[in-house]
Amino acid sequence: MQKILLPLLMVTTLISTELIAGDFSENIKQAMSSDVRTDKDKDRDRNRKPAETLTFFGIKDDMKVLELVPGGGWYSKLLAPALRDNGQFYLSLGTKHLKDSLLTKQPFDKVKLVGSEGYEFENLDFEVNDLDAVLTFRNYHNFDEKERTSVNSAAFKALKPGGVYGVVDHTRRHMQKKNDENGRRFDPVLAIKEIQQAGFVLVDYSNLHYKSDDELRYEVGRKTVRGNSDRFTLLFKKPE
Repeated sequence: MQKILLPLLMVTTLISTELIAGDFSENIKQAMSSDVRTDKDKDRDRNRKPAETLTFFGIKDDMKVLELVPGGGWYSKLLAPALRDNGQFYLSLGTKHLKDSLLTKQPFDKVKLVGSEGYEFENLDFEVNDLDAVLTFRNYHNFDEKERTSVNSAAFKALKPGGVYGVVDHTRRHMQKKNDENGRRFDPVLAIKEIQQAGFVLVDYSNLHYKSDDELRYEVGRKTVRGNSDRFTLLFKKPE
């Protein structure tokens, strides 16, 4: 009997995991069609691949997830409603604009702001210690070395053991010095080194945002590059 039940249990577990992941992808796809999103937001879906990216990071609807530097709220408009019922969505760093606009509406009423609403990095603390995930999209390049150290350390402290840290950013050539064209890019090898120094383990990387025709020569806002920049997608884990 045990020999029969064990394979069935394994199949049931696999199916359950797939359903959970599938349900969250459906939540994201539902949020993608929301009227809260502008046409400009929706035009970027094909390039940014949010459902696939969040699946790679292992995000599920019952998780506690923190997004850093949300900017205009492109990912926040997806994550907040997708996590609203069963999880908890947090924002930190540069959140004042969204606090005064997006977060005054439903389904964003349950979003919590933690840490700095501005960009105060000294003694940075996200005020939680049981997060399942910390995510940042195309922001790592904005921080100087001291700020990156502070952000990585605060992220590590805020995550529970086994929690994940997902980082997406525009790719800079390895060991290339900063110049007028690459200021909004970052060396992925250096990112890995710095994040590992904070205590994280590199789990995986994805080619979801790999662009073979981005020569890594020009500023990401140039017409020839905008929307087609090569971006690294890295998944780290806090050791259990």
